[in-house]
Amino acid sequence: MTQQNRQEKVWFITGSSRGFGRVWAMAALMRGDKVAASARRLSSIADLKERFGDQVLTLELDVTNHEQVREAVSAAHTHFGRLDIVLNNAGYSLVGTIEESSPEEIRAMYETNVLGPVAVIQAALPLLRAQGYGHILGTSSNLGHVVLPVIGYYCSSKWAFEAIHESLAAEVKQFGIKVTIIEPGAYATEFGSQESLKFAAGMDIYDTFKNEFFGQLGTLERGNPEATPEALFAVVDAENPPLRFFLGKHNLPWVREAYADRMQTWETWQEISDAAQGTAPQAAQTH
Repeated sequence: MTQQNRQEKVWFITGSSRGFGRVWAMAALMRGDKVAASARRLSSIADLKERFGDQVLTLELDVTNHEQVREAVSAAHTHFGRLDIVLNNAGYSLVGTIEESSPEEIRAMYETNVLGPVAVIQAALPLLRAQGYGHILGTSSNLGHVVLPVIGYYCSSKWAFEAIHESLAAEVKQFGIKVTIIEPGAYATEFGSQESLKFAAGMDIYDTFKNEFFGQLGTLERGNPEATPEALFAVVDAENPPLRFFLGKHNLPWVREAYADRMQTWETWQEISDAAQGTAPQAAQTH
């Protein structure tokens, strides 16, 4: 499909102030699409309005405020007359071991990483159903399949995110709505900044372990986020987009190894697992 005959798309993007949200909002605008860009602080995306004018609608949005979510999604749909792509991108990581992290910190992260995207989806679905089409995208991670220590609760939020979107895809296919989970690997974005990380209070007994972990993280090859828009556009322009889509070259080998290890473990214990099935209880006899 050439740029000349490609119909412009209308995007709704959360977390547009930095990281992938910023890169993708800019790229969509530069290719001629229209974007409802949202962020917690309107000032952080004001330059998009200055540069792209009526092509962009900037919205102040905290995804944990569900009434504000409904208002923002409705305002975007009313402004542009339709929504082709709804992209949930807002999120952050909680840094802390399983023992260190408090229930309040875990709950707050889930409010942003899981319940916030759900609020956006629930606000958008009636509008997309009425249109008879739409594409819901969610920024997950390769950590939606594999797990690292010290950010285990963040990983768990992505596992939940993946399950929600896979179930959603089956539920809304009948309405002509598509779903894709975007799964980036390690990229040189602002995701590692103080605004995208929250740190649990540390316990001395984990200091050595965490120092070694962060040292290993520092050696990871990180992708260039500016290289990702064309891959994203290939997905949203596809007639039959995938449910899951990796960004980066390191994800597939890592996930393949993790699943091979799981399969080996399950198969090793299969005999005992099968025995736990037992036999079906006989139906009670009535006279």
